[in-house]
Amino acid sequence: MSAEKGIRRALLSVSDKTGLLEFAKFLAGRGVELISTGGTAKTLREAGVKVVELSDYTGFPEMMDGRVKTLHPKVHGGLLQRRDLATHREQAAKHQISPIDLVVVNLYPFEQTVARPDCTTDLAIENIDIGGPSMLRSAAKNHEAVTVVTDPSDYAMVQKEIEVHGDTAAATRRKLAAKVFRHTAHYDHLIGSYLTRLAEPDQPVLQESAGMVRRRAQSLRYGENPHQKAALYGSFFSSTPTHAGWDREKNCSRHGKRPMRPIDKPRLAGSL
Repeated sequence: MSAEKGIRRALLSVSDKTGLLEFAKFLAGRGVELISTGGTAKTLREAGVKVVELSDYTGFPEMMDGRVKTLHPKVHGGLLQRRDLATHREQAAKHQISPIDLVVVNLYPFEQTVARPDCTTDLAIENIDIGGPSMLRSAAKNHEAVTVVTDPSDYAMVQKEIEVHGDTAAATRRKLAAKVFRHTAHYDHLIGSYLTRLAEPDQPVLQESAGMVRRRAQSLRYGENPHQKAALYGSFFSSTPTHAGWDREKNCSRHGKRPMRPIDKPRLAGSL
């Protein structure tokens, strides 16, 4: 890694603004340069937080009704450059690409949008986020150097580590990166399932892989054994906890440490 460490530059672009102002003010108070987009930048600016509009940072305007705004080398080069490689640092300097150390991004609310009774196909399509997942994935891939936050509930943890150490721990960055890839996989699966139902309305959705779209509804006290963890998961396309729509899946571990293959038991839901 280069000698210069810590959080010096952050990119914030969120649809869920829960906790955003408090976290942004904390970063600004530490002298972190804040870069932001559209509505996020407007929210910060109106609250008196100094922020650089992304289009000013990249020198390229937002266009096509916001479809193109973050897909730029100054963004992804800033996220993906390896700080420990001289060639990366030289290329970044040549093209005036500054490193981005922290990314705070959550995605267009596709799941909530398609659940609305008045949702049209056009509205659903416009709520498929492209730039957000791209930034999240770039930051998560380079988590050795970049901290990536997609869940507002993680702001406090990240803030505490920065307060104490000036940066986040490597273990925290890896944990957050893993969370990002789980989140984007879930997001893409929702979109794939939705579009499949539009394309083949009379056919069941038979995915190429066995992954299923479920959201954790409840954490359970224990799994098959007291030392194991368990949770209740609900199908995205089922709104009530029925036998068919809800499954008991266990993230079991041998001796409480190593993860094992999840067990799917759809008929256990009613007996919990």
